Amino acid sequence: MPKNTKVTQREHSNEHVTESVADLLAHEEPMDYKSSAMNVGGVVKGMAPKDKGPDDTPNNGDERPAWNSKLQYILAQVGFSVGLGNVWRFPYLCQKNGGGAYLVPYFILLLIIGIPLFFLELAVGQKIRRGSIGVWNYVCPRLGGIGVSSLMVCGFVGLYYNVIIGWSIFYFFQSFQYPLPWSECPIRRNGTQAIVEPECEKSSATTYFWYRQTLNITSTIADSGGLNWRMTLSLFAAWFIVCLAVIKGIQSSGKVMYFSSLFPYVVLFCFLVRGLLLRGAVDGIAHMFTPKLEKMLEPQVWREAATQVFFALGLGFGGVIAFSSYNKQDNNCHFDATLVSIINFITSVLATLVVFAVLGFKANIMNEKCVIENAEKILGYLNSNVLSHDLIPPHVNFSHLTSSDYAEMYGVIKTVKEGSFAQLGLDPCLLEDELNKAVQGTGLAFIAFTEAMTHFPASPFWSVMFFFMLINLGLGSMIGTMEGITTPVLDTFKIRKELFTVCCCIVAFLCGLLFVQRSGNYFVTMFDDYSAGLPLTIVVILENISVAWIYGTKRFMQDLEDMLGFQPYRFYFYMWKYVSPLCLIILISATIIEMAVSPPGYNAWVQELAAEHFQSYPPWAVAMCFALIIVALLPLPVVFIARQFNLISDGSNKLSVSYKKGMMKDMSNLEDQDETRFILSKNPSETPSPMPTHRSYLGPCSTSPLEMTNSTPSSGYGTGYQMAITPESEL
Repeated sequence: MPKNTKVTQREHSNEHVTESVADLLAHEEPMDYKSSAMNVGGVVKGMAPKDKGPDDTPNNGDERPAWNSKLQYILAQVGFSVGLGNVWRFPYLCQKNGGGAYLVPYFILLLIIGIPLFFLELAVGQKIRRGSIGVWNYVCPRLGGIGVSSLMVCGFVGLYYNVIIGWSIFYFFQSFQYPLPWSECPIRRNGTQAIVEPECEKSSATTYFWYRQTLNITSTIADSGGLNWRMTLSLFAAWFIVCLAVIKGIQSSGKVMYFSSLFPYVVLFCFLVRGLLLRGAVDGIAHMFTPKLEKMLEPQVWREAATQVFFALGLGFGGVIAFSSYNKQDNNCHFDATLVSIINFITSVLATLVVFAVLGFKANIMNEKCVIENAEKILGYLNSNVLSHDLIPPHVNFSHLTSSDYAEMYGVIKTVKEGSFAQLGLDPCLLEDELNKAVQGTGLAFIAFTEAMTHFPASPFWSVMFFFMLINLGLGSMIGTMEGITTPVLDTFKIRKELFTVCCCIVAFLCGLLFVQRSGNYFVTMFDDYSAGLPLTIVVILENISVAWIYGTKRFMQDLEDMLGFQPYRFYFYMWKYVSPLCLIILISATIIEMAVSPPGYNAWVQELAAEHFQSYPPWAVAMCFALIIVALLPLPVVFIARQFNLISDGSNKLSVSYKKGMMKDMSNLEDQDETRFILSKNPSETPSPMPTHRSYLGPCSTSPLEMTNSTPSSGYGTGYQMAITPESEL
C-alpha cells in the first residue's frame, strides 16, 4: 500500500476516522459513512434519503418503509393474529374439551410455545429487517427453503380464506332486509297448493339458506356443478378490498388496521351486553365455565390446545416477520410479543362469552320449541286414548307448559309405558342436550349464530353488525397473509410493489374460482385440513432449530441484548433450546398419527336427506390433499440440496459497496480489505481481522450475518446494521 494514502497515515496516528468510504477511496469531500449503502439499519436524522444506484440492495430501495406509530404496528399484529378462528374455533374447542378446564392447558401452552416462538419471529424480523425468505437466508442459507415454504402456505391459505370473507360479504348485504331471508323456510307453490320447501322443512331455515341459497351445494366433491355466480361476485369484491388495503404496503394497510382491528371489539362488546340481556344467556355462560376436570387428562385436549395456540398467533405464516421487519431496531419486541399474545387470549375468551351467551339463548328457544311439539304429541295420544289422563300430573297446564312440567310428565310416561315408550316418539327436551351440540366454523357463523339472531329484536341491525365484524376480522388476517407473500418477494427481487400486488390479487382470484363452484365448500375444507396444518408446524420447528441450535441460543440472546438494551429472561433460553422444539415434535407426531388413523374425507350435504353425511375423498382428491402438503414442503429439501452442492448461489459470493454519489468500487484485494477494516472500526486502535472478500456475511451454516451487526444504536433505527453489503438471494 502506498505510504501517502489516508489509510496508511491513520495507521500511525491517533486521529479518529470520520471520512466516508468515498472520501478514502476517491479523495473527495468528506461524507458521513452512515449515509452510504453500508448502513442497512436506517438513515441519519436530518438527512433525506437519496436514490440508490442499480447495484444497491433491492429490498431497501431508497429507505425501508416504517410504521407511522407504535400503535399502528400493534394494531397490525393484533389484526393479523386475531381472526375468524378466535370467534368460531376457540369457543368450539372450549365447549368440546371441558369448558373452563380447557383454558388451563391453553394458557400453559401459550406460555411455553406461543409467546416464546412469537417473540422469536418478531426478533429475527426486526433484527434482520427482511421478509421470511431473506431472514432465513441470512440465518442459514441451506435452510432458506423455510421462507419459501412459508410463502407457499400463505398462498394456499389466502386462496380459501378470502372465500370466507366473500361469504361474509354476501350475508352482509343480505342482512339489509326485514325479515331476514333465512328467518323462514320458503314456500313452494304447486298450482293452488302452497307447501314448505321439503329440504328446508327437514333441516331448518338457516341451514337451508346456507347450503341451498348461498352455496347451492352439490352432493359430492366430484360433481362441480359449475360456478356459483353470486359467490363469484362476492369473491371478486373480497379480493378488490384486499388489493386496495395492501397495494401501498404498510402505508395503506397500516391505516386500514386502525378500523379493521378496533371495530370487531366494538361489535363484540355490543353483542356481549345484548347477549347478557337475553333469556337463557346465563345458562350458556354457566355451561361454558363449568369445568370438566377429567378432560384435562386426555392427550387430545392438549394437542388441540397446542394447535389452537399455534394458529391463533399466526406463527410460521411470515406475516409476523414481515410486519416486524418495518420496525426500528431498538423497538422492544419482547413487550410486543407479550402484549399481542395476551390481547389474543383475552379476545378468544371474550368471543367465547359472546358465543355462549347467544347459544344459551338459542338453546332455550330450541328447548321451548321441543316442549311445545312434544306436548302436542301427548295431547294427541290423550285424545286417541293411547295414553290415560291419569298419567298427567294434576298441576300441569298444557296452555302454559314449562320445561320442568314437561320433564316431570315425560318421566312418568316413560316409567309407566316402559315397553312401548319408544313407539311414542317423545323427546326428552333437555336444555343440556341443546347446549352440548358443538358447532364450529361455518356451522357456527352462518347457521347457529344467524338462527339465534333471527330471534333478536331489530335482527337486521345485529346481523349487519355481526357480518361486518367477520369481514373486518378476515381482512386483518388477510392483510398479514398478503404481507407474508409480498414482503419476502419484494425484498428478494426488484419489482414494483403496486404492480406485483395487483398481479397477485388477479392470479389469486382466478385460482379462487375453484372455491366458488357449487362444490367449492368441499375444497375449502380440503385446503383448511391439509394445506396449512402439518407444513406450518414443520416450518416453525425448523425456525426454532435454526435459531436455537444452528445459530446458537446464547449468541441469539446476546444479539437481543444488543438490540433491546437489556437481556431477555433466562426463561426464553430454555424454551427455545429445549421445551418448544420438544412440544413441536410431539405436535407433529400427533398430527401425522391423526392423519394416518383418520380416513381423508369430508361432510357432504345430501339434498334428499337434508343432512350432512361423511364421505371419503375419491382417489384424485386424496392425491390432491397430499400434493398440497408436498408442494408446501418441497422448497425445504430443494433449497438445502441446491445450496449444499452449490447449484444455486446463497448471495454470499461477492462483496461490493455502493455509494450515494454513484461511486462503486469492488473490494477484492488486501489493500481494500485493510481500508474496510479501518472504516468499520470504531477506533483506529481496534484492528479486527480483515473481512473475507469472497463472502458478504458470516453465518452458522456459513456464519450468521447477525454477527456483522453493530450494537451501537443508530440515530434512525436504534441498533443498526452497518455491514458492507446486504446479501441478495437468488432463489
